[in-house]
Amino acid sequence: MAIRLTLICHAATPATRKAAFPDDEALEPKAAAQAAALAHTLGHIDRAWTSPALRSRQTADALRLDAAVDPALRDADFGCWTGLPFNEVATREPEAVASWMAEPGAAPHGGESTLDLIGRVATWLDHHGRVSGHTLAVTHAAVIRAALVHALGAEASCFWRIEIGPLAVVDLRRGSPRWMLRSIRQRD
Repeated sequence: MAIRLTLICHAATPATRKAAFPDDEALEPKAAAQAAALAHTLGHIDRAWTSPALRSRQTADALRLDAAVDPALRDADFGCWTGLPFNEVATREPEAVASWMAEPGAAPHGGESTLDLIGRVATWLDHHGRVSGHTLAVTHAAVIRAALVHALGAEASCFWRIEIGPLAVVDLRRGSPRWMLRSIRQRD
C-alpha cells in the first residue's frame, strides 16, 4: 500500500510579505500565476484538500485542483494578534512573544498554542496516513511545520527551526508505521 502526502503552502499574501499574523486575505495579484506554474509538477493526485482560508482556496484553484475544504487544515489561531505585524506585537508585548516562541504550550495571544496546533495536525496526518494513493493538501506554513514535527518525531521546540515559504512543497511517504520526509522544495 503506497501512501504519499504532498503539502503545499499557499501562495504569497500581503501578510506574508509584511511578516504579519495573517487574517483571511486574498493572494497577491501575481501569486495565482506563480501557483499555476507549479501545477504541472504535481503528477497524479488521488484526492486534494485545502484549508478553509481564502488564500489556500485561491491557491488550490490556481493549481487546478478539485480540493475539498477541511477545517483541520486551517492556519494556527493567533488570537488577538491576528492581522497585526509581527514587529508591532514583538515591540508592544516582548515577553508574550518570547514566551510563545520558547514554550510550546504557551498561548499568550489567547489562540492556539504550538502544542495544540501540532496535536490537531497530527490527528489529521495520522488519519490520512492510512489512505493509499497520493493525497495533496494546500495549507499554511504553520500547519506544514507542525506536520513535519509530528512526522519526524521531533520535539515541539523544533517547530520554529523549520522554514516554509509561500508555495513550498513538502513530500511525505508512509511506509510501515512511520512517515518519511522525501523532499522539501522552496520557491526562490
